[in-house]
Amino acid sequence: MIASKLLSRTFLRYQSTAAAAAVAYNSKNVPVHQTKLFINNEFVESVSGKRFEVINPATGDLICDVAEADKEDVDIAVAAARKAVEYGSPWRTMDASQRGRLMYKWADAIERDLDYIAALETLDNGKPLNDSRGADLPLVINTLRYFAGWCDKIQGKTIPSDGSNFVYTRHEPVGVVGGITPWNFPLGMFAWKIAPILACGNTCVMKVAEQTPLTALYVAKLAKEVGFPEGVINVLAGYGPTAGRAIAYHMDIEKVGFTGSTEVGKLVQEASAKSNLKRVTLELGGKSPNIIFDDCDLEQAVAASHMGVFFNVGQCCCAGTRIYVQDTMYEKFVERMVQKAQQDRILGDPYDPRTNHGPQIDDVQLNKILGLVESGIQQGASLQTGGAQHGEKGYYMQPTVFAEVQDHMDISTQEIFGPVMQISSFKDTDEVIERANNSQYGLAAAVFTKNVDRMYHMCTALKAGNMWGNTYNVLVPQSPFGGFKQSGFGRDLGEYALSHYTEVKCVSIAVPQKNS
Repeated sequence: MIASKLLSRTFLRYQSTAAAAAVAYNSKNVPVHQTKLFINNEFVESVSGKRFEVINPATGDLICDVAEADKEDVDIAVAAARKAVEYGSPWRTMDASQRGRLMYKWADAIERDLDYIAALETLDNGKPLNDSRGADLPLVINTLRYFAGWCDKIQGKTIPSDGSNFVYTRHEPVGVVGGITPWNFPLGMFAWKIAPILACGNTCVMKVAEQTPLTALYVAKLAKEVGFPEGVINVLAGYGPTAGRAIAYHMDIEKVGFTGSTEVGKLVQEASAKSNLKRVTLELGGKSPNIIFDDCDLEQAVAASHMGVFFNVGQCCCAGTRIYVQDTMYEKFVERMVQKAQQDRILGDPYDPRTNHGPQIDDVQLNKILGLVESGIQQGASLQTGGAQHGEKGYYMQPTVFAEVQDHMDISTQEIFGPVMQISSFKDTDEVIERANNSQYGLAAAVFTKNVDRMYHMCTALKAGNMWGNTYNVLVPQSPFGGFKQSGFGRDLGEYALSHYTEVKCVSIAVPQKNS
């Protein structure tokens, strides 16, 4: 996820040394330091002793094996987190400003080790080192620093109430929070969840994706190094049906923040209802429309739409894969998008500074993408370029462009989560609004036009939690991110995220009245 303009300045600032990092690291010399569970400020083996393999998606080779958390490990981690958040504990009684200073120090430690962490992220996830170092890690650092600044600014109100009472509100920590994060932006999504959790004074048990656990375990070590108290941060690697389910159903967890598929999000919400009615926020799937009007800046629309689909090889929940182009410029737009996909996407070793298109996360994801591509061909869409696996080693998918896509086709309704672009044509505004909104999802949408009135109208009419105008993927710590409809509810990032991690307590104190 990278903003075409807003994040580009950050990207360029870090990119200048990415080539040096590529020389220093490759897939065979990135050391892996932490492979155990992080509970109560210690790295420990799982209770069962089980471990699972972590695979390099660029090669298909084994990286290492990691301790596998199960229900018993979740119980131990929750107990540590519960003790750390109890009234009178060092974390609960810590000055809010000191809590912020710890978060700043953690961000500084991550920045200090940025080259190594970026190389580890690339090893574990397969994304190009330029993206890990130039986009993902800076956003992690900036997110921690942004929420660190909120620690001593979360405040209640005094309320002029009827009667002789002094009434005020307090914002208190929810308590123990469970975080469940995905594999597409392993450390990025970890930061999005954990930063507001800590800013509000909570403790956490973070379950990271089994495909990509390595960077979260490393930064947990840095959290201990900078002085976070025992039990505040706990990081578990494990599977959804075991460790994830244990978090969702746990009676001592008051809140769960989940990022992942809509199908699993429904299970998390069901678990809340069947356990202790814990709070839930869900950031789920998407099938985002990107609408191109014929009065737009064509080159701007082509460049942003290209990145809106192909960044992170399409493994983005907000990817703008449903592209609607006004019929008067449809053929020209398709021609430019095909040309750009063929010329600009460079597949190869993620540690090579020239590479901008890495592998899919695993063979399961690659085969899902190939199956949906085949369905597009069978259902009559016009395959313009790509459509096949690239190379014999690793899980690379060719950048793929479909034209003449109809709304009923599987590639137009299902979240592909891969580098597959679908382009359709439309005639007028009313038509494209109806078609764009005809989806179970509502995570993001974009509009390209020079007409200010039209831009305002479209941003009001489209049903999406994030709207972008003449750009795509503008994601910064200050701006909230989340969806409508089956793309979930609640918000990550920005001030809006804080409301999910505090309880509002209303206090009324009788004020004695003087006799007249």
